[in-house]
Amino acid sequence: MTGSTSRGPADPLRTSLSDGRDLLYFFDAGNRPQPGAPPEDTRSLPPRPGTPVLRFDPLLGEWVSYAEHRQTRTHLPPAEDCPLCPSMPGRATEIPAAGYDVAVFENRFPAFGPAAGAAALPAGVIAQGPAVGRCEVVAFSADHLASFPGLSRERVRTVIQAWTQRTAELSRLPGVEQVFIFENRGAEIGVTLHHPHGQIYAYPFTTPRTLKQLDSAARHRESTGKDLFADLLAAELADGRRVISRGSYWTAYVPHAARMPIEVHIVPHRPVPDLPALSDAEREELSAVYLDVLGRLEALYPTPTPYIAAWYQAPVRHPGRSGYRLHLQLTSPRRAASKLKYLAGSEAAMGAFIGDVMPEETAARLRDALPVFESAAPQDGHPGVRAATDLEGTRR
Repeated sequence: MTGSTSRGPADPLRTSLSDGRDLLYFFDAGNRPQPGAPPEDTRSLPPRPGTPVLRFDPLLGEWVSYAEHRQTRTHLPPAEDCPLCPSMPGRATEIPAAGYDVAVFENRFPAFGPAAGAAALPAGVIAQGPAVGRCEVVAFSADHLASFPGLSRERVRTVIQAWTQRTAELSRLPGVEQVFIFENRGAEIGVTLHHPHGQIYAYPFTTPRTLKQLDSAARHRESTGKDLFADLLAAELADGRRVISRGSYWTAYVPHAARMPIEVHIVPHRPVPDLPALSDAEREELSAVYLDVLGRLEALYPTPTPYIAAWYQAPVRHPGRSGYRLHLQLTSPRRAASKLKYLAGSEAAMGAFIGDVMPEETAARLRDALPVFESAAPQDGHPGVRAATDLEGTRR
């Protein structure tokens, strides 16, 4: 892994659940509790499921995981039965503590793992093997009614700290080839829990979308001698029509060839492969730029907008790692107040997308949704970045 240019994130408080799954607590600045044993999980849980099956699709050159136990996972429970809320007398949940800031734990219904190890991927036209790896849940808040766009700036710092620590640690596990951090938000996206949370997948392979980006970057470098990610950012900045937020270290823009009705890429100005490679100043500004973009998304419509927030990080051991650039892709299928884009025949079968909204129109609406993002003098001991609007209370 590429080392950070600054101090690492604070170590989490570690414990385990009654079935042996790991649980880690991360704390906002000044909230870390006094030393002592964390609360115990008092539940009697069944044994963990077996590791899913991994099969190879030779036509597309892609791996598919089959996790049958996920058919029985919890699905949109009422608030009083939410497994991500803090435990209370008479109701034990996945998080034994009576309160928390950010909690990360192994998924009870994983798509990869719990077996780990550098098992060789199977070969052949009909190939099958264990889907080793790890899947984790990241609970952003103890508040069941919270949302990421409504989190405080301090809490977003803590979430980024958790993402960074987990990326570094999971990347060191044997057999892990790529770490993917994401948030699915909204029933329209297919979430199974309303509580504000995201997930982390540690894959035993490099994902198809990443491989395609790596191939494009390699071809660009071969033909031009230049960095494709740097050239894309420079082109978007030069055009300017699709840029919606810009700081000293990050730029957010709607890409020229956006596939979804709402699509925003948040890109660092410096070539870094993953979250652990960011400096403190870059992480600090990210907390502001990300909240700014989400605040604009929330301001588009009178009801919360569903989205997928996906962190693209460089594969752990791929030879093209040094030429890859960390970035976030935020997408939403919402094309109007009461309309969603569904992947129809051309998109779902052929992968040939047909846009409903011009990217320039989306960018203009997002820019107009809130005041301009601005830099500021350092505050509270942090490098100086702020949004020109109060993003701390945009929760709906």
